[in-house]
Amino acid sequence: MKVAIIPARGGSKRIPRKNIRLFNGKPMLAWSVETALQSGVFDRVIVSTDDAEIADVARAFGAEVPFMRPATLADDHTGTSAVVRHAAQWLSEREQVTLVGCIYATAPLLCPEDLSQAAAALAENPALKFVFSGCRFSFPIQRALYRNAQGQVEPVQPDAMPKRSQDLPETFHDAGQFYLGSAEAWLSGAPMFAAHSYLQELPQHRVQDIDTEADWQRAELLQQLLIQQNRSR
Repeated sequence: MKVAIIPARGGSKRIPRKNIRLFNGKPMLAWSVETALQSGVFDRVIVSTDDAEIADVARAFGAEVPFMRPATLADDHTGTSAVVRHAAQWLSEREQVTLVGCIYATAPLLCPEDLSQAAAALAENPALKFVFSGCRFSFPIQRALYRNAQGQVEPVQPDAMPKRSQDLPETFHDAGQFYLGSAEAWLSGAPMFAAHSYLQELPQHRVQDIDTEADWQRAELLQQLLIQQNRSR
């Protein structure tokens, strides 16, 4: 069985009830559920939540909520990997699980094709344990600056400052949208960011953290533009 697990707890602090707040007319969570279903990759799409209202929304848009997440995995300090492992273990005790995909509930710019391409990459290379979404830094991080204790500006990597941008290695960051891997890799606690993982690059205009109201508004505008673009094709 191939399963998508969408973590969605009820205790968002910076944007209250973020996972079910309306985003361009639908609960935020609904976009991730529908993308997972439309990808054709998964046999089941499961939402892991501790919140009854979120569970109802998830079911209304086609996801399953076969268990409620324990309170010990729903606080501010619990990492995503622990939540996914809990869900994968629960499922593995009931049926054979081969592929586990973690999709964030706040990934409204994710496309079904992103997930199908990631699944294909994982299937084509047996050495891979994970495929995850990444994005290129728009500016060379080797030329980053900081302020020291006296407020003076200093380079983080002084030897990189005189170099041309094109002579510095390209760098990427975790896009925070999806992580696909074998059930064995998840259950064993294998690290995500390692040589056994493949970074699937997403364009910068489809990557947006949503932690503030400004983030929310920008993401809504980006999605509106993407929808218009797709309709005009």
